[in-house]
Amino acid sequence: MEQKHVSIAPSPAFVGASWTALLTGVTAYIIGLWNAEMQLNEKGYYFTVLMFGLFSAISVQKAVRDQIEGIPVTNLYYGIAWFCTLLSIVLLTVGLWNADLLRSEKGFYAMSFVLSIFSSIAVQKNTRDQRIADREKEEVITTNKPAAPTRISTTIIS
Repeated sequence: MEQKHVSIAPSPAFVGASWTALLTGVTAYIIGLWNAEMQLNEKGYYFTVLMFGLFSAISVQKAVRDQIEGIPVTNLYYGIAWFCTLLSIVLLTVGLWNADLLRSEKGFYAMSFVLSIFSSIAVQKNTRDQRIADREKEEVITTNKPAAPTRISTTIIS
């Protein structure tokens, strides 16, 4: 039995909500770091953990999606992507656990980190779904395009 893949483009509301969540999470995290009373190396650590987490979460989403769509993904890459995602969460947790911050600040960083990671996955998924939908729409238009009119020349002999 042949299984047909039907793609559905994400709604503009979901795309907007995903981007808003990503920008809110990343902006809040960075503003929190900017205003924090900690050494510059600590700020760099937390910023690097955020960027590492965003990249690794997107890598996991891409690897999972590639496998679902039948695109080959090596077990090594798949494992590294998951390991890095979990490592970024562990690094943030250990950093916050040992930080000399109020519990409310620790919670703020944790929640903005989680929001950023989750929304980055949603944005990446939406981007990929939209591209697939656009490609399929182009194929339908190209396939259903009427043939170019042929020019019929007539010669009148008098």
